[in-house]
Amino acid sequence: MYFTSKGCILSIQGTVRTVLYIKKGVYMMSSSAVRNNRAVKPGKEKLDPKMLQTALILVFGALASQLDSTMVNVGLQTLGAELHSTVSAIQWVVTGYILAMGLAVPVSGWAVRRFGGKNVYLFSLVVFLAGSALCSVAWNTGSLIAFRLLQGIGGGLLIPTMQTVLVHTAGGRNLGRIMSIIGIPALLGPILGPVLGGAMIHSLSWRWIFYVNIPVTLAALILAWRIIPRDEASPNKERLDLTGLLLLSPAFAALIYGISRISEAGDSPASTFAPLLLGVLLMAAFIFYALRTKKSPVLDLRLFRIPSFLASNATLFLGGMVMTGTLLLLPLYYQQVRGESVLITGLLLIPQGLGMLATRSWIGGLTDRIGSRPIVLVSLLITALSTVPFAFAGAATSHIVLGAAQFVRGAALNGLLIPIMTSAYNGLSKEQVPHASTSTRILQTVGGAFGSAILATVLDHQMKTGTPSIQTAVHAFDTAFWWSIGFALVAMVPALWLPGGSRTGSRAKAKSEAEVKTRA
Repeated sequence: MYFTSKGCILSIQGTVRTVLYIKKGVYMMSSSAVRNNRAVKPGKEKLDPKMLQTALILVFGALASQLDSTMVNVGLQTLGAELHSTVSAIQWVVTGYILAMGLAVPVSGWAVRRFGGKNVYLFSLVVFLAGSALCSVAWNTGSLIAFRLLQGIGGGLLIPTMQTVLVHTAGGRNLGRIMSIIGIPALLGPILGPVLGGAMIHSLSWRWIFYVNIPVTLAALILAWRIIPRDEASPNKERLDLTGLLLLSPAFAALIYGISRISEAGDSPASTFAPLLLGVLLMAAFIFYALRTKKSPVLDLRLFRIPSFLASNATLFLGGMVMTGTLLLLPLYYQQVRGESVLITGLLLIPQGLGMLATRSWIGGLTDRIGSRPIVLVSLLITALSTVPFAFAGAATSHIVLGAAQFVRGAALNGLLIPIMTSAYNGLSKEQVPHASTSTRILQTVGGAFGSAILATVLDHQMKTGTPSIQTAVHAFDTAFWWSIGFALVAMVPALWLPGGSRTGSRAKAKSEAEVKTRA
């Protein structure tokens, strides 16, 4: 990645790291290193204790939202049974949360600039806390979905705000170690979430997966209020693109709602086509508005004229369907087909989290060396192949085979997100980077919401085509897993246009060093 500006040029190429600090046009770098085309390897700087303390407090607050999503996945079967809901309806507990998170991302960037990072972080914790408390007392499916939307807004503001505050606190130093700290919640969520959620639902009640957020979030609020340094808001009172939000958010919601209604439409197709048509019209209105407005839109569509950005976001959207959609199916399969308890289901889901942990540390360096395209294509193929055992799974398939498939699948998922996110920034200017971050985050999370809705609809439809039995359930889940495999194969099409090889990075590096020589 290269950012050329009056700020900081950060070059990451394999294991070679070069940091050039530019101030008032003065480029500070060892001239001998430039002459010899070598990067100066900086000494390992100790993390400032106060900054480390701030990082741990921020991560502690974000951990609840990361664990919450995986705990709820494990509890969907219980929620559906106790609230007397169908799969296509109860999946909105997951889908609505994901959708709200994605659409809160652009608001977070504006809010941090407008009100300051600490204030927004505290506000996001309060919203997440309120959503968790309300979810714990929900009385039916509709109320739980509504409260999950509120909780999702808090979670959607929380993660990007945490990242912004940490980077600002670091002041451009030790970014690698800061990013590794930021990644802690994402690593622990898939491993601990299913087990904790399963244990609480098994021993106590489904309401405890929301109760547990309350003391954790309260503690994070107190610590953040007392310890995190207050930052100044931007003097430029930037306006939020409210028009864009009011068009884009209902468009996604209407489209997903229309999809989820397909299996329940019956003799009233209008209940399906009306929201789908509304979603298409709102999306068309947003496209027209975003391409003509003179202010910064909530989703900058002009960036999609850049081929690598278009390919990255299309792959990211489909990748979100692959990742999140199957996470909805796995716990339901173990509970509805295998008859496992929520606690055993949580334990059986651990291999996928371990697989993600196994490849996370080196996939970024591999991307720098060989480029995004080959890694993403291979990862999508491996993801599809490792899902095949579930597409043939029955009520007695070996847990060892399924656990191994989950581990391989988890290892391959890192080969989707990290390389695609890297290629999305290829060739962008510094001014385009914030808009690119917003777009990638929205499309990834919204893709996940679409994937969950489609697979839940497929599953629900298949369940209704036969008499209630284990064989009907087996066939329904096999069909849904084949759909997930299809998502992975379709995602390979836009992945063919991702940047391939490390030539792009090499050219950018050579250009950067040439500029330094010229100015020296």
